[in-house]
Amino acid sequence: MFFNVGQPISHRLDHLLSGVRAQIAVKVFGNSLSQLRASAAEIYTQLKSVDGIIDLQIEQQVLIPQIKIQVLREEAANLGINVGELVENLQKALRGEMVGQVIDNQKFFSIYMRFDDESRADLERIKKAIIKVMPDARRINLEAVADVYEAEGPNIVHRENMQRRIVVSANASGRDLDTVVKDIKEKIDSSISLPEGYYYTLGGQFESQQTASKLILLLGLLSLAGIFIVLYSHFKSAFISFQIMLNVPMAFIGGIVALGLGDRILSVASLVAFVTLCGISSRNGIMMISHYLHLLMHEGEKFNKEMVIRGSLERLVPVLMTALTAGLALIPLVLSAGTTGKEILHPVAVVIFGGLISSTLLDMVVTPVVFYNFGERSALKHLKIKNVKDDV
Repeated sequence: MFFNVGQPISHRLDHLLSGVRAQIAVKVFGNSLSQLRASAAEIYTQLKSVDGIIDLQIEQQVLIPQIKIQVLREEAANLGINVGELVENLQKALRGEMVGQVIDNQKFFSIYMRFDDESRADLERIKKAIIKVMPDARRINLEAVADVYEAEGPNIVHRENMQRRIVVSANASGRDLDTVVKDIKEKIDSSISLPEGYYYTLGGQFESQQTASKLILLLGLLSLAGIFIVLYSHFKSAFISFQIMLNVPMAFIGGIVALGLGDRILSVASLVAFVTLCGISSRNGIMMISHYLHLLMHEGEKFNKEMVIRGSLERLVPVLMTALTAGLALIPLVLSAGTTGKEILHPVAVVIFGGLISSTLLDMVVTPVVFYNFGERSALKHLKIKNVKDDV
């Protein structure tokens, strides 16, 4: 018996991606089932030493007792017996064929036509099964046109892309999935030499994760570019736009720390949360700097330390309220580590929660200091442009 511990949602995703209910699937392809089992056993032995692998197992494929019937084509042809029809009739006689149904009130019973259990279980009776030879209606025994013998055969044969395959599956724990897969590939390539005509492929979650990571990286860069364009179109100042976007790395600090204190796994869900933090963190910077500019333009304040302190204090409550609202809503998800159904939402909540904390705390210190020391020229330029538009 083998055990594979996981969650319902992740198991469904794994099965959809690789055909097995595990994060990592090493698929060995070839013709001979015995060679496939031998190669899978070699891979299994080598992967035992890879750090971070759990639930390692070989796909269950064992030999079971069977009765085999091998039709002798020459003898059948000499007697005028069609091999295809003979095999079809044997299948009906031994396996059975449904020929109808009986309905009893709300119950349905299938009617099968086949030999009785004693005839199907006795090798000698199968050999003595009567076959009618047309057109003269002669009767012969099955053993006259087929070899009937006991043997062993596989309980199941899996195929993929029209080839036989066997799977060595595993899950990753305590280490990043991509790193574990890289170690597995190096271990197999350096330690195992597959016979000619045999090869292996690596499948599972990591394939989808690599593709999604590249896509999320691209979308993250596009998000940052979009945020900058929107900010520049409003403030008409590259410096002010960049200063607002300083909140993004400040938010990433908290997200990374929270991730390190939690699962320590950078998943696709975590990457989505980091992209989300780009917009959430920029909001606080907009609230602070737009209020500084409001004080300079509409309330007669001059650009000095007192104005910056006043603006920061007046925006303290709104910034804290917006951060607390989102943070309190995320607490149930942050505390739901390992809960069924929260495999995706939990890492998202952890990263956003940590990012909210660091972004809010650092924003109250870094933004006023940077704006006071470096933002005067850009602020006055923005006010000048604004006044010209208002005059027009």
